[in-house]
Amino acid sequence: MNWMAAYLELYHNGKLAERVEAARALLKNCRVCPRHCGINRLADETGKCHTGKLVVVSSYGPHFGEEAPLVGKYGSGTIFFTNCNLKCLFCQNYSISQLGDGTEVTKEELARMMLALQARGCHNINFVSPTHVVPQILEGLEIAINLGLRLPLVYNSGGYDSAKTLDILDGIVDIYMPDMKYSDEKIAEELSGIKNYPTINQAALTEMHRQVGDLQIDEDGIAVRGLLIRHLVLPHGLAGTKEIMKFIAEDISLNSYVNVMAQYHPCYKAFQIPQLARPLSKQEFLEAIELAKRAGLNRMDRFYPAIVRAI
Repeated sequence: MNWMAAYLELYHNGKLAERVEAARALLKNCRVCPRHCGINRLADETGKCHTGKLVVVSSYGPHFGEEAPLVGKYGSGTIFFTNCNLKCLFCQNYSISQLGDGTEVTKEELARMMLALQARGCHNINFVSPTHVVPQILEGLEIAINLGLRLPLVYNSGGYDSAKTLDILDGIVDIYMPDMKYSDEKIAEELSGIKNYPTINQAALTEMHRQVGDLQIDEDGIAVRGLLIRHLVLPHGLAGTKEIMKFIAEDISLNSYVNVMAQYHPCYKAFQIPQLARPLSKQEFLEAIELAKRAGLNRMDRFYPAIVRAI
């Protein structure tokens, strides 16, 4: 079966330009993410994400450490955006997300990055931490399509995404890959400096699934469309794995593709929180897998055996 990237239809019927303008309008009194900072990023003002008019990129290139359906033979074409709308105390990429390690790039330069990844044979363009820079991504995308971009897009976010922005992305993103970090609002605020995370996160994933459905994989084992959910298991049950798996199974889909991740280790400011000051135990991870299975979720097998051996 031949798959066509979702955005090509919007581009060919002239509607992509409307989406770009709608996204850009969100920057003037910034409402790109649920924080609604209200500053004018078009005038290069910065809010909680510390990003103004131009997107900031830390690095880009083929990535072979992502989920198997994204990586394939030639890698996932990742673009790592600097800064974040979350303030996770344990972020393993904190030099990028919290300390601002990166370089400002224009929309033309961003388009060239996408095309370079396509030229290297990557199976997709994987936007890592895109939530706060959706307008700039769409500006670059429009240029890249005009120059021949045809790869599916992966929206790889922390899961704190606004309904308005997701509405703009409907018909543009092929694969959503959000986190479900917490089921408890107080823990989310303590560890990631964000209010109402579970409510907003659940609404965002529900909308993502409405747009793209369950993850679809082609005959070569490559993801072409759908929702892929990530959940990082935290020590002492802080992430609320049981409640999250229940929500996915009952409110998203029993056929959801879920990566239950075991790679937590203390990083950045995690040592300030006694419950986060040690790595995840093997037993805690196995319990998380069992919770997912009890909820009826089974599309995890490609990930966890190798992870268990690594603990």
